[in-house]
Amino acid sequence: MWAGIFPAVTSKFTKDDNLDHAEMERCFSLLMDAGCDGLIVAGSLGEGPMLSHDEKLEVLETAKRVANGKPVLLTINEAATREGAALAKRAARAGANGLMLVPSPIYHTDPEETVTTLKAVAAAGELPVMIYSNRIAYRVDVTNEILGELASDDLFVAIKESSDDVRRTTDIINTFGTRFDLFTGVDNLAFEALTAGAIGWVAGLVTAFPKETVAIYKLVQAGRYEEALRIYRWFRPLLDLDVSTYLVQNIKLAEVLEIGTNDRVRLPRQPLRGARREAVEQIVRNAIASRPTLPVL
Repeated sequence: MWAGIFPAVTSKFTKDDNLDHAEMERCFSLLMDAGCDGLIVAGSLGEGPMLSHDEKLEVLETAKRVANGKPVLLTINEAATREGAALAKRAARAGANGLMLVPSPIYHTDPEETVTTLKAVAAAGELPVMIYSNRIAYRVDVTNEILGELASDDLFVAIKESSDDVRRTTDIINTFGTRFDLFTGVDNLAFEALTAGAIGWVAGLVTAFPKETVAIYKLVQAGRYEEALRIYRWFRPLLDLDVSTYLVQNIKLAEVLEIGTNDRVRLPRQPLRGARREAVEQIVRNAIASRPTLPVL
């Protein structure tokens, strides 16, 4: 059902901490113009846990306006299953093309609880679901055993594999074949996962560098691995910024320097400052200065 580059977009705020829909529309349009294949809103990078349900649906509406008919997924990352189910119902009514579903970002569910929660939220929304498996950030591991219990439910169509173990890519394919659309969710493991069989990339740094991200994906799909790897090696210092407690601030600062937006975040987050900001700025500026020429695709 889904494949390709799906940016986990950032949410933009005005100086008085309201959603900046005009700026989001501009930034999302850059991603579509670069050839991205869908959008995912209100995820970790989109500061979803800091948004109200109404705000999440507003971001969804903005993304759908610029997606040109490509799929837009709303992230469900609620602490309580009841709240997740309620939001899933609203997302369906608002026209979401699917859900990216986190088991629970607060309570660390055991396997039985994980399956029950995922099934309950999926049933409430009756939309295709991409399971977000991130044992590092959310302490819940969606194992092959859990995927096996979900495989008979047609609502579960994809998995964003973010365990930080690229061997999982092969394990999932060996166990389930093409049953799930397999996406990598770790920016600095993307080349490794894509060459091992992942068919999509839920990307972070794409929001600042969409053309380079799309080029890597398309080159891998065409079997042009050496060309893809050359871009990926250039990209790696930037991609490492995604694997950090400060990934939102890091990537928003990259957006400032590359696409001329702002790096406003919602409290308790604050924009980078001091030595940390200087270090990230240097990484981004070095990359911009050494940017490779992209091949014809």
